[in-house]
Formats: sequence, structure tokens, C-alpha cells
Amino acid sequence: MSLVVSASRECTRDASGRFPPVLGSPAVEAFEIYDVLRELTVSGRLYHEFLRTHDLSVGLYRLPAGATDPQSPHTEDEIYHVVRGRATISVGDEERPVTAGSIVFVGADVPHRFHDIEDELVVLVIFGPAEYTHRAEHQKGTPHGVAPA
Repeated sequence: MSLVVSASRECTRDASGRFPPVLGSPAVEAFEIYDVLRELTVSGRLYHEFLRTHDLSVGLYRLPAGATDPQSPHTEDEIYHVVRGRATISVGDEERPVTAGSIVFVGADVPHRFHDIEDELVVLVIFGPAEYTHRAEHQKGTPHGVAPA
């Protein structure tokens, strides 16, 4: 066995040289985007989370052409990967066009939204840590990353 030390934790490799799953996370999960899109359609919602572990969550977000994006700032960092569509994203004071293949990082608590949606927008959304992990801290008035007074 070899020991790997990082700033956050110690992990011990198993006999095969692999690290064990963290907090019961499965070793692997695989998804097909069209299956997830079908689940999103059946749900009738704009967003469908399809993977959640302690350290991240992943979902698919869909907005029709001409729609208004109803989201508000999230309490976790997030990454948007545009699967298809065309729109503009506002993040803080910055605006930029997005199309299939665009990847945008949005920091926790930063106001953001998609607008000027020209073609149906389908976006893979990755939260780190998992979405709403820090909600309780925010409700107590101590947003994640803010040093205690």
C-alpha cells in the first residue's frame, strides 16, 4: 500500500493500486445525454439533477428559445457546458455569447443568467460541491469562504 497525502485528506490505495470511493461514491457512473434529456422532459422542469456525490452534483438545464432564465445566484461554484443552442450569459457585469461547446465558470454567489436565447439551450451544469451544500451557512449569514469576524 502507498500513502498519498493531500491538503484535504489522506488516502490509502487498495491492493490493486486504486483509491477507495469517497463517502460511498460509486467507482463509476455513466450516462447518455439523450437518456438524461428524456428524463428532464418527463419531469416537466427546466433542470434535472442526475448525479450527486458529496463533492459535486451534475444536472441538465434546458431553456426554450425566447425563454427567461429564472435562476438566482447559487451558493456553490458551478460550471456550465453548453451542449446545444445559442444564447448570451451574463455573469456579474460581464456578458458573452455561448453556443454548443462553450464552457463557463461561475463563482459561488455571483449573479448570472442566460438571456437572448435564440435556439433551445441545453446545458450540462456541474456544481462543486453539490448544489445547495452551503445553503445552511448562507441562511445563517456566513457564506462559504467568508472568514469569521
